[in-house]
Amino acid sequence: MFKEEEMKDNFSKMAVEYAAYRPEYPKEIIDYIVSFATHKKQALDIATGNGQLAKKLAKHFEQVAAIDISEKQLKNAAKVPNLAYSIQPAEQTTFQDKQFDLITVAQAVHWFDFSRFNREIYRVLKNDGIFAVLGYALLKTNPHTDAIIKRLYKDILGGYWDKERAYIDNNYSTIPFPYDEIKTKSFENHVTWEFEELIGYLETWSAVQHYKDKNNTNPIALIREDLKTSWEKSDKKVTFPLLLRIGKLQKTL
Repeated sequence: MFKEEEMKDNFSKMAVEYAAYRPEYPKEIIDYIVSFATHKKQALDIATGNGQLAKKLAKHFEQVAAIDISEKQLKNAAKVPNLAYSIQPAEQTTFQDKQFDLITVAQAVHWFDFSRFNREIYRVLKNDGIFAVLGYALLKTNPHTDAIIKRLYKDILGGYWDKERAYIDNNYSTIPFPYDEIKTKSFENHVTWEFEELIGYLETWSAVQHYKDKNNTNPIALIREDLKTSWEKSDKKVTFPLLLRIGKLQKTL
């Protein structure tokens, strides 16, 4: 439905909202990923967005580099002394060969040119380094609210999701992953949200922006009142199933 060049940067227009409403990754999954890294000198977070993952990696590594193609996203990113941001594409960076002990990409790998991206990982990751892909699937709340959100997700926005969204719907199981994969534990992120926080998160969906651009109306208005009624009767708890794949370099790509 949308051309590739239109999909490369879906989030610059919502940079402030993205920083405010996108869920953070819990400490447990960060500690788990970091535990696989033999050395803690340099880490790289690719497609860092507002730096929510990079700032947590900075607590574990001497230096962290974080890149994104969106200048607006980086302007809203967390500032940490040992964290350096730069505007770079995932598939072609300016970093040295075999520079990083850990490389992460969160909720973004589905946008990349997989072949070029994986070659770049093989170039800049140390031979004993760790590569981690993580993200989160569709949120879960309570049965009544879930039904309303499912209506928005599938019935209203079904034709407005970029084709890459299917990788998330499949829990990243179908992305090319040419690495020696490490079997991982399962994680969830649990939050309690007021109604405006829930709406704020839904507003950051790329399909919502595509719908607005095409129709000049907000699709969330179609379910807002039902959603509010349901939410006010609920415990306001939200669960995000987390996606995680971890690997090491193979001898050949």
